[in-house]
Amino acid sequence: MTDRPQSDKVNFAKVMAASARDPDLLRAGQALATNDLPTAEALLRPYLKRRPTDVAAIRMMAELAARVGRLVDSENLLRRALELTPDFTAARANLATILYKQNKPSEAIAELEAIERAGSTNLGHTSLKAAALGRIGGHDEALGLYRLLLDARPDEPKLWMSYGHILKTVGEQEESVAAYRRAIAIRPTLGEVWWSLANLKTIRFDDADIAAMEAALEDPGLADDDRFHLHFALGKALEDRGEAEASFNKYTTANHLRRESLAYDAADIRRHVERSITFFTPELFSAHDGQGCPAPDPIFIVGLPRAGSTLIEQILASHPAIEGTSELPDIPAIARRLGGRKSSNEITRYPECLADLGASELTALGEEYLASTRIQRFTDRPLFIDKLPNNWAHVGLIRLILPNAKIIDARRHPLACGFSNFKQHFARGQGFTYDLADIGAYYADYVTLMRHFDVVQPGLVHRVIHEALVDDPEGEVRRLLDHLGLPFDPACLAFHENKRAVRTASSEQVRRPISRDGLEQYRVFDPWLGPLKAALGANWEQWRD
Repeated sequence: MTDRPQSDKVNFAKVMAASARDPDLLRAGQALATNDLPTAEALLRPYLKRRPTDVAAIRMMAELAARVGRLVDSENLLRRALELTPDFTAARANLATILYKQNKPSEAIAELEAIERAGSTNLGHTSLKAAALGRIGGHDEALGLYRLLLDARPDEPKLWMSYGHILKTVGEQEESVAAYRRAIAIRPTLGEVWWSLANLKTIRFDDADIAAMEAALEDPGLADDDRFHLHFALGKALEDRGEAEASFNKYTTANHLRRESLAYDAADIRRHVERSITFFTPELFSAHDGQGCPAPDPIFIVGLPRAGSTLIEQILASHPAIEGTSELPDIPAIARRLGGRKSSNEITRYPECLADLGASELTALGEEYLASTRIQRFTDRPLFIDKLPNNWAHVGLIRLILPNAKIIDARRHPLACGFSNFKQHFARGQGFTYDLADIGAYYADYVTLMRHFDVVQPGLVHRVIHEALVDDPEGEVRRLLDHLGLPFDPACLAFHENKRAVRTASSEQVRRPISRDGLEQYRVFDPWLGPLKAALGANWEQWRD
């Protein structure tokens, strides 16, 4: 944190006392309380021009920015408030929350630990720290914190739900189910818990469960978030019973409700692919040959969600030379920063801005990635996996900043993969999955860009076809390890015995031996997949190429 001159510091107690009496600030607070954001902004902006060091007003403006999705602005405002008043615990707690929402869990933890050192922590801070620890693999400490929280708040359903999430991640399914059931007993309308049970994949709902979910949907005060989660869970329950049409209708309702809350535009992905094809040429890569960070550590698994990437990760993480981590946000974060776009209305400079970077800058970006992902590594194994599927859109960036990194394309039949995404609710980051046409367009764009890199950088990307891996596990694993330059290890075929934590929706599936179960599940829904097929394009059956 940058130190400012003492004259720039403010007396926290005096400022807060004065702010509490100011009528404009009181009205702004009331407007925030009722979510009247235009009124709050109209009051706060002139107020801060008059009193730019009023930390109470700065914090309120940060809250307003956060509510409209301007998280970077909110972070900057809160950091300014803390520069002025380092003992402003409420602002520091808000900063921790904003950092967590921006997928900066280690930074959030640092702010929460500063609050702890000041002796000002509370149960809310502890809950946020436990959630942040879960994102960086600190599962044992997170479990301990959740147990302390549940001792203090045994009737808080969302704490039981979060506790269940961590238990699921570390493979304690029976305890996870018990935690989820405890949350439901406290609040039967909490849709996310029902979906969390459904998302275990191995759970089958009985008549009483289905009746309870249907009853919850009749609650007049049910929040939209609870509603779409319940519809997703009921879709899974009815699918398990073989009621395909009723199940599809539930999935459709769930996706429609979820899609309404998102600003996703499929045209943005199409434009990115077109610009990337134009920009990433053989000449560009030749001009940067030998540049970038030479470390061979990362193995990127890219593609679509639900395409078998967690299975590949589990197989590779069973090799003594490879550590499995999770879906890491670091490459997209670098791309966003380079693009310089501050709002969705602006046109990003990425990927063309990469042309402005010299050898030292490309090396620095590769080193930055290795440094920022270090917190996710807990062993001394030389290689590690980043399985964020969306990194398919950044293969060119990866090639320039980490030229010795390995890239694996996890691919699955487009109808199987597409429908699997349609019936899955993701916590964040997969806005294309809530409409069959969006899914088809996204899959087509992904295949188009991967084909481009096959041409301009032959051999850069190793493709693993999920169906081929299921049919011939040893042959495909040997091919994969050959690509990575590693010897075959039998542990890779016994991946289901690996006790490592798994943080994705497939966590329970990869703890069982490879099976053909699920490969053909989409076929019973084929009558309703027309929009997906149409968006995939005329040649969608050539998906293996």
